[in-house]
Amino acid sequence: MTGIPGSRPVGNQGYTSSTVVIIGAGISGLCMAIEILNRSQCRNILLLEKGSQVGGTWNDNKYPGCACDVWGALYSFSFEQKSDWAREYPGQEEIRDYVIHVAEKYGLYKYIRFNTAVQEARWDNDHRQWKVNVAVSGYKDSQFHESYQITTDFLVSAVGQLNIPSWPSIPGLDDFTGKLMHSARWDLTYDFIGKRVAIIGNGATSAQITSELAKSVSQLTVYQRTPNWVIPRHDASISPVQKFLLSYVPPIRWCKRAIQMQYREAIHEATVRKSDSWLARYMRKMAVDAMQTQLRDKPGLWAKLVPNYSSGCKRIILSDDYFAALNRDHVHLETRPIQRVTGYGIETADGDLREYDLIIVATGFRSVEFMYPIQVYGQNGRPLSEVWKDGASAYYGVTVEDLPNFGMLYGPNTNLGHNSIIVMIEAQSRYLSTLIAEVVRAKAHGNSLVLQPRPDVVATFNDRIQAELRESTFADPNCHSWYKLENGRITNNWPGLAVRYQREMSRVRWEDYLVEGTGKSRVQGKKATHIGRVQEELPVRTTTLVLSALGVAFAVSAYYLEF
Repeated sequence: MTGIPGSRPVGNQGYTSSTVVIIGAGISGLCMAIEILNRSQCRNILLLEKGSQVGGTWNDNKYPGCACDVWGALYSFSFEQKSDWAREYPGQEEIRDYVIHVAEKYGLYKYIRFNTAVQEARWDNDHRQWKVNVAVSGYKDSQFHESYQITTDFLVSAVGQLNIPSWPSIPGLDDFTGKLMHSARWDLTYDFIGKRVAIIGNGATSAQITSELAKSVSQLTVYQRTPNWVIPRHDASISPVQKFLLSYVPPIRWCKRAIQMQYREAIHEATVRKSDSWLARYMRKMAVDAMQTQLRDKPGLWAKLVPNYSSGCKRIILSDDYFAALNRDHVHLETRPIQRVTGYGIETADGDLREYDLIIVATGFRSVEFMYPIQVYGQNGRPLSEVWKDGASAYYGVTVEDLPNFGMLYGPNTNLGHNSIIVMIEAQSRYLSTLIAEVVRAKAHGNSLVLQPRPDVVATFNDRIQAELRESTFADPNCHSWYKLENGRITNNWPGLAVRYQREMSRVRWEDYLVEGTGKSRVQGKKATHIGRVQEELPVRTTTLVLSALGVAFAVSAYYLEF
C-alpha cells in the first residue's frame, strides 16, 4: 500500500480527534448531526454508537408488540415527515426503518462509529478540549484496538433517558434456571409459544408484551406492584387512500399533524396541571369503563386495576387490548408482593410458588441516572456526580453547570407526558447547533471559545420549573414513577406545554453563559441570537386550509378516476 508514485498518503491522522463528538446514534443524535451539518461549516463530526445500528431505543427494544404511544404523524422530524405509516401508532420495526432512512438520506453513516461505547469524558482545562475514552466491541473491531481516546472541542450527549435497563432487586433472580430476559434485551431466537410465562412489571412495555404473548403462550402471569391508568388507543391501519393524500398533497399532511399537535397540547391541563378538571375526570371514567367492558368475565380484578392517584402522575398507558388479554382464562394478574425467585419460578410473600419456563423483566430503565454509566469530569476535574448530587439538572435540559462546551439532548426535565419528544429534540438541536457554530467559527479563525451556563442562571431556571412541578400531577405522593427521585424531586419531566418550550428555546441569550477563550470577543456582550422554531400547532393559515380542501378534491378525483 506504500511506495506507489502519486498515491494518496494514508494515515488517518484525524482518527482520534474531532471538532464535535455526539454520543449516541438514535433519533436525538441523528437530529443533532443534521442540524450541525445544516447550520455550520463543520464537517468534522463523530457519532459514537455502542450498538451496531442506528435507532437508539427503537433498535434496542425488539419485544413482541413494541410500538409508539404517540401518533406516527407526530413521530417524525418536521423536516423529514413520513407520510406512509402503516398504522396510526407505528410499531418498532417501522420506526427503526424510518430512522435508518433518515441516516441514509442525510449521509450520516460516514460519521458514525458503531460498536463504540463511551466510558469516560474529561474536560482538559489547559487545552480547552474534551478527552473522550471509548471501548470497542465487536469481534473484528476489537482486534485493532480495544480502547482509545478521542479529543473534541464540543461534546454532545444524545444517550437519552431510556437506554440502560433497570433490573429489580429480587432475591434469587439470578438463580432461575429457565429463560430470563429483560424487555429491552429481548432474545429473538427464543420460542415462547406454548410456554409458561411470568412478566414482572405492569407498565407500558408490559402491557404491550402481555397483549401479544397472551395469543400464544399456555400460561401468563403479570406481577403488578401498583395499577396504572390505561386508556383506549383507538389504533387503526392507515388506508391506501389516506397514504396517497398524505404523500402527494402535503397541505393535508401538515393539517393532520397540526391538528394532532394541538390535541396533544390540549390534554396537557388534564394530564399534568389539573387532575380535577372535567377532562381529567372524563379520561379516568373512560379508562374505568374500558377496563370493565374488556374485563367483563373477571369483575374481581376491577378494584385491583383502578389507581388511587391522579392520571398523569405516572406514564399513561395507551392500549386497546391489554384488559382483553387479562380477561383470557390462561392469563392471571398477581398483586401479591414477590418474596423471591427460585430455580423454577416465583414465590409470593404468602409462600405461594408458581413455576415458569420464561420470566420477563419489564421494569423499565435507569431513567433518573442521566449519562450512566459514563463517567464525566468537567471544569477543574469536577465530577458530574458532584454537580448532580441532589438530582440531575440542566439549563433547559441542554447545558450543565461546570461542563464547558457540552450539550445534552433529551436531558433532565425535558421528557413529556402528553406530546411527542421529537418536538423537544428539534428545539434542543437548533439551540445547541447555534452554540456549536460559534465554537467552530472561532476555531476556523485560529481562536478558542469556551461556553458554559452561569451557575446562577441554571439555579434560577431550575428553581422555577421545580416550583411548577411541585404543583403538577407528577408530584402526586400516592405514586412512584420513573419521573422522579426517591425524595420526590422530579428530574425527568417538563412542566409546561411543548410549544412553550419551543418558544423559550427559540433564541440564545449569550449573557446566560460564561465565556472564555481567545475568541470570546465575538460572543461577549452579543445580543441574543434568534433561531426561531418550527410552528406546527394550530391555527393553520387560511391559505393552507384552502389548499388542503382543493388538494383533497383533486386527489380523490384523480384516485377514483385511475381505479
